[in-house]
Amino acid sequence: MPLAHITRRASSGFTLIELMVVLALVGALLSIALPRYVTSVNRSAEVVLRQNLKVTRQAIDQYYGDRGSYPRSLTELVQRGYLDQMPIDPVLDSSQRWLLQIAPDGGVLNLRSGAEGVTRDGRNYRDL
Repeated sequence: MPLAHITRRASSGFTLIELMVVLALVGALLSIALPRYVTSVNRSAEVVLRQNLKVTRQAIDQYYGDRGSYPRSLTELVQRGYLDQMPIDPVLDSSQRWLLQIAPDGGVLNLRSGAEGVTRDGRNYRDL
């Protein structure tokens, strides 16, 4: 009876080699999946940045067409209903770090991303 008890007890867990094999497989899968995930996140941020720039620039143009002057700030676009909310730069994860181009009348003529670095096609974020 004691021998059967020892045999059952020895086979009730995982060996160190089995655990190492499982960890190696998990590591290999992560080394394949993680770069794809990071690339996907970066691509998504770039698409959202381009869309936010496009919508905000259209709002500035519409504001100018309606009022004959440029808005004094991006906040004014939100307050007057040209934008639903402040545009966010997803690369910087901020709505406060836009580079604003000021018109001769002191209003906001254009905006650019304040992010450093380049897009997938090699352009600077600031040149979008």
